[in-house]
Amino acid sequence: MNDRVPDPVGAVAAAFHLDGAALSAVWSIPFAGLLLSIALLPLFAPHFWEHHFGKVAAFWAVALLIPCTIAFGVSTMTAEVLHTLLLDYIPFTLLLFALFVVAGGIHVGGNLVGTPATNTAILAFGTLTASFLGTTSASMVLIRPMIRANQHRAHKTHVFVFFIFLVANIGGSLTPLGDPPLFLGFLKGVDFLWTLHAMLAPMLFTGGILLALFYVIDRRAWSRETAEIKGKNRIARRLRIEGAPNVLYLVAVAGAVIASGIWNRDATIPIGFGIALPVNGLIRDAILIAVSLLSWKTTKQSIRVENAFTWAPMQEVAILFAAIFITMIPMLAMLKAGSQGPFAPLLSLVSTPDGKPVDAAYFWLTGLLSSFLDNAPTYLVFFNLAGGDAEKLMGSLASTLLAISTGAVFMGANTYIGNAPNFMVQSICEERGVKMPSFIGYMAWSGAILLPLFVAVTLIWFRA
Repeated sequence: MNDRVPDPVGAVAAAFHLDGAALSAVWSIPFAGLLLSIALLPLFAPHFWEHHFGKVAAFWAVALLIPCTIAFGVSTMTAEVLHTLLLDYIPFTLLLFALFVVAGGIHVGGNLVGTPATNTAILAFGTLTASFLGTTSASMVLIRPMIRANQHRAHKTHVFVFFIFLVANIGGSLTPLGDPPLFLGFLKGVDFLWTLHAMLAPMLFTGGILLALFYVIDRRAWSRETAEIKGKNRIARRLRIEGAPNVLYLVAVAGAVIASGIWNRDATIPIGFGIALPVNGLIRDAILIAVSLLSWKTTKQSIRVENAFTWAPMQEVAILFAAIFITMIPMLAMLKAGSQGPFAPLLSLVSTPDGKPVDAAYFWLTGLLSSFLDNAPTYLVFFNLAGGDAEKLMGSLASTLLAISTGAVFMGANTYIGNAPNFMVQSICEERGVKMPSFIGYMAWSGAILLPLFVAVTLIWFRA
């Protein structure tokens, strides 16, 4: 199930990889610089970021590649980059691409009125489907119907704050399709159904409380609306879904991902530099490309126009994650070195003196970093810090993997920059005239509502 299959000749493979124990923490500067750029430039220099984010990403990638090539040789760096791009980045990006294209061909229309019951139902539906559509796709499918349903309401900001909490983040907990960190875990060998089995209870607990709290808040807000707005509730409801064949395409995407995790796991194609491409992964990726093309060709363009579909979000994700995966190369090598590497002091925060992992620390450290940096690379960092062995993490260290997974997925909701859909939802809402909280204002919402919930999650699942 792990796409990153070891080369049969271990000595050959090892010869083309960086020795994390011999590296200095200085090699983490490009990675840290890139993530800080992603976090801060959209806030303090939005115009510059909008037009030059690709150049910023390329700068940090080159800032790593040139010194590393000089220090460790062309062969080693070529092998490391190919290894990362072919076995991690391309599968990761192709899944996002397929979900983005297919979901962009589904349009939900009608004349829904944003009553507390209707809004809660949309949020519940989005929360449950995000694990199968992906948080980005579910958000893009449902945010516009949610805006239209509430367009006449005066008190509606909270609706879209909870939309980010639930649909754009916590709803993506149950499958590797749901959120990028979980798919990266799948590529590292985590069973497709492990997330459903392990994360169902925390997700239902957190999601259920948030939905109940939202209904109470929305009822109070609804009571403050004018009689004219409340009168719209008596209008006959009509709901239509266009682009229904894309639902079948989503099933095909899910089927391809699941099949790649259970079929022909050991068959590989060696390509040199200690790299072996898994046959099941190649077939999966080919199916994802084919489904994307089929969706694009068979879906009426008018549907994508109504969805305001553009390639810009996917382009930004593809460019930024290419740089992220490249600059992570020495980071992952140093983390894999464990107590022998430069990040050994970090181990003292997440493990006891006898080496036992502290699950609560993994949950909060993964989560807090995921709140301000991207949750996908943050997941990988702590996955590798915990040993990086998927079989062991699903077995004797299952609670640790659960802590890492829930921290990355749940706490991506803490800020606008924790998860890609957060910014996308905020941007669409503001474009449509919805007044959204400022960066600090949003954190006030998440701090008051989410952090107490995460304390409860810690006490229930990660106390020991």
